[in-house]
Amino acid sequence: MAERIFKKKSGEKARNDIEVSSASVFNMGGAPADPKAVEILEREGIDALDHYSRLLTEEMIVEADWILVMEQQHREEIIWNYPDARDKVFLLKPFTRDCFHVNNDDTENIKDPHHLSDYHYRLCFAEISLAVEGLLKCV
Repeated sequence: MAERIFKKKSGEKARNDIEVSSASVFNMGGAPADPKAVEILEREGIDALDHYSRLLTEEMIVEADWILVMEQQHREEIIWNYPDARDKVFLLKPFTRDCFHVNNDDTENIKDPHHLSDYHYRLCFAEISLAVEGLLKCV
């Protein structure tokens, strides 16, 4: 959801200088997007078709200026596998507050709603949306 939300919001703010893509720290074998996530995104007017998971690679890590993750566990997994990425891996949720409180020790997670209720998917969408709004003020 975060990639699609970011693309929509950055496009609305005419920020075409930012490239965003998503990848998983866990191999999901090219699985399609979660149907509940697709439903939420489409309800919000965001195209969610034709998304398939892909595994995060060293090349992606090297090319990225920032790597934004939903959960501290994801951050730790990336740093474990790619120690040189430590200074560019951030949790997304702290950007909700402002740019100046974002640090590598923050433990605010946006929980994955997979296999949870529609409420959890809506909550996840809202948390990502607010964080992306804050992030766009920082870049």
